[in-house]
Amino acid sequence: MVNQKLEAKERKICGRKVKKLRREGILPANLYGKKIKSQALQVPLRDFQKVYKEAGETKLIDLKVGTETFPVLIHNVQLHPVTGEPFHIDFHHVSLKEKTTAMVPVEITGESPAVKQGIGVLIQPISELEVEAFPQDLPEHLVVDISRLSQVDDQVTVSEIEVDREKVLIKADPSQIVAKIGPLEKEEVISPAPAEEAVPIQETPVEEVKPEEKPVEEETENK
Repeated sequence: MVNQKLEAKERKICGRKVKKLRREGILPANLYGKKIKSQALQVPLRDFQKVYKEAGETKLIDLKVGTETFPVLIHNVQLHPVTGEPFHIDFHHVSLKEKTTAMVPVEITGESPAVKQGIGVLIQPISELEVEAFPQDLPEHLVVDISRLSQVDDQVTVSEIEVDREKVLIKADPSQIVAKIGPLEKEEVISPAPAEEAVPIQETPVEEVKPEEKPVEEETENK
């Protein structure tokens, strides 16, 4: 299989000044690995997007920097929170003679009879799994067939994923569930609230207020 190819240049602009590169359609990147010195790089955004669409994070890329070419995997793709475009990336230099780890997407295939018949709903607790393999043996994705899930609580676990176990180690609990049929959610019936009984208004008798009587002044005899 022919690896995707990408050309990068040494990057001398760092820190906040990389904003200028991004405005010019240049993507900041780093190259790192066990047996090489880390390098600050830059690649044309369009070239990277084209390669990333085909390679993802599990396929080897031949990264050319100057006169050297490195076998790398794409790691840590940071996306802009507004535009969704790649913001910064890392290239992980790997040895073809040493195993490496990578997060591989879980891909659902087939049609569940339980879902088709409206018996239950498909639940996918995880979307990717960490695997270990030689770089050239990393699978593009892990296929999970749900065509046998016909009842509620039927499930597929890590141990049931079809993959070449001699080349690929899935670093997860074999009993971990990757797909399951859950029950349909019941619609909650909201009963009308009971009408409140009318409470009779008790009239408070109004006491008759008599006009205030002035005290009778005693007559004083003038002698």
